[in-house]
Amino acid sequence: MRLRVAIVAIGVGLAWPGVALGAGGPVPPVQGAGNGISVSGSPYQYVALPAGRSTVVQQLKRTGPVQSSIRVPGQYGIPGVGYNGQTTGLSADGGTLVLADLPGNSTPRTTRLIVIGGPDLTVRERIVLRGWFTVDAISPTGHFLYLIHYPSADISKYEVRAYDLAHHRLLRAPIVDPHDRGEAMTGFAVTRATSRDGRWDYTLYIRSNDVPFIHALDTVALRAVCIDLPSVNQADVGNATLNLGPGGSVLSIQAQGRTLATVDTATYAVTRVAQRAPAPIRPAAARGDQTTGGGGDSTPWAVLALLLVAGAAFAVAGLSARRRARARIT
Repeated sequence: MRLRVAIVAIGVGLAWPGVALGAGGPVPPVQGAGNGISVSGSPYQYVALPAGRSTVVQQLKRTGPVQSSIRVPGQYGIPGVGYNGQTTGLSADGGTLVLADLPGNSTPRTTRLIVIGGPDLTVRERIVLRGWFTVDAISPTGHFLYLIHYPSADISKYEVRAYDLAHHRLLRAPIVDPHDRGEAMTGFAVTRATSRDGRWDYTLYIRSNDVPFIHALDTVALRAVCIDLPSVNQADVGNATLNLGPGGSVLSIQAQGRTLATVDTATYAVTRVAQRAPAPIRPAAARGDQTTGGGGDSTPWAVLALLLVAGAAFAVAGLSARRRARARIT
């Protein structure tokens, strides 16, 4: 399980255009029966299935057969938001489902999205945006759709944008933390927690050259807060999870069965949780010994893989830039 984040990250890096890892992801959409999406309180889940040059969207009972389905031209999937397999795109009221087009082999010049009404499965809107966008979140009633925009092939630079689904337009101003001092929000989206009402999305990011942070997005009020986690060890973040306590007032960062820190979601104050001293290192078991599956190697393979891929991404980006510069000179 510890290798899951690393494997997914490396897979995405190979599949996305160029070297598509860096700020905010990007995490590709997913297809397949095992990648359904649902919301609390709804009896339905939705999946996107490949069908040649088309996509079949199915509505299923959580424990039953297919209820209805539609076929849409093009190859679309349920938007991914974290390298642990989490997805987004379904509003908390179950009334709006957004699908994103699958990536090709080059930096996207156009992004296509499909907005589907649930539970009747009718296509409400086809969105075509100039440039490269990925879906990040959706408001509880499906009024606002949040996107991560990559203005160039340099995926270390991005911005969060909002699309007004009610008025069919992309809002001009990016969604930023008003207290931000201008630092770039770079990193890999590791995991997410969403408030029960679907209003708040808390996403944990790991960065290769800075402390990890949580991006708190208020999907109703069009605002965001970046919460730095200086007391959290980078080595623990790749395998961490976020958990909202009762009432959503406390957000905890957990890894390997222990709480690393907590965040007050009203004040955004971070409290470090005292950790026990690490257990002494024991010699590896002989090949003939029987060992259990839990409590094994604690090497942060996920973190190491992410940082290696990130380094490769920036190296390749720099090489490409130098090649373009030489071409202009000659």
